[in-house]
Amino acid sequence: MEGLSQDSEPRHGPVKPPRPAALKRRRRRENLAGYLFMSPWIAGFLLLTAGPMVASLYFAFTDYNLFDAPKWIGLDNFSEMFGDPRWRHSVQVTLWYVAVGTPLKLLAALGVALLLAQSRRGQAFYRAAFYAPSLIGASVSVAIVWKAIFSDDAIVDRTQKLFGVDVGGWTGDPDMIIYSLVALTVWQFGAPMVIFLAGLKQVPRELYEAAEVDGAGKLRRFWNITLPMISPVLFFNVLLETIHSFQIFSSAYIVGGGAGGNACGPADGSMVYTCYLYVQGFENSRMGLASAMAWMLLVAVALVTAVLFWSQKRWVHYEEGA
Repeated sequence: MEGLSQDSEPRHGPVKPPRPAALKRRRRRENLAGYLFMSPWIAGFLLLTAGPMVASLYFAFTDYNLFDAPKWIGLDNFSEMFGDPRWRHSVQVTLWYVAVGTPLKLLAALGVALLLAQSRRGQAFYRAAFYAPSLIGASVSVAIVWKAIFSDDAIVDRTQKLFGVDVGGWTGDPDMIIYSLVALTVWQFGAPMVIFLAGLKQVPRELYEAAEVDGAGKLRRFWNITLPMISPVLFFNVLLETIHSFQIFSSAYIVGGGAGGNACGPADGSMVYTCYLYVQGFENSRMGLASAMAWMLLVAVALVTAVLFWSQKRWVHYEEGA
């Protein structure tokens, strides 16, 4: 039609951009919707995590027994804690458990992951079978069964006697009960195994082929190729399993005997840190002292985590740009 051109404006004029006030209202509605969806998590964090943490920090400086009002005593809980020989014993048991159980668990996980990384029939079944203990290993029922297996005249005791070793049941021996807990944590290697498998799948096959052409054996290929390439995954597993080891409680409490005089094992043989914390807080009704112990555990785990992050510069190899 005459009088109209391609550059002519629409009949109702050009489309006007939204005003700044309208944009603000729209953004406010979008933010409100986002906070509304986040509100269950925010409420749970404030009521179940942040709130109890702040309360426990206050109780750490008070004399509190769950029944009477807390009474401010300053640093008395910490001074009593450092002077308690049972507390020092629990620290030693926990450090020994972490130093022995964590490496053995990671070695088992890496060894099985190396086997499962190879293509073979029934691979999915083997992966599920080896991962299953990680799903049920932390349950109370498994801890009860584990205690029965390592008790006097049980399957472990009878197997030992077949080889001429007569040390009795592990759970009744103050020197052996901690080994049963280490065996339990090593048995639960499924979770780090899956993470190792994911890391091994990312190693380029060309590196192994080139190393094999150069005459490198399996051990040399593992040391010079596999370990450096999966070092970020190894660091993640070391960090995660170390933190988990410091938090062991249910298995030590159940295998050790549960409530009563032997709550942490015979002669405190399985008295890890969290077990003694539970005894002080809930059996002795000394919640103030237990809160102080909990914060000391938090500080210790934070320091160990900081040391691990500092050490990764020496042995963890990331790809360029990562």
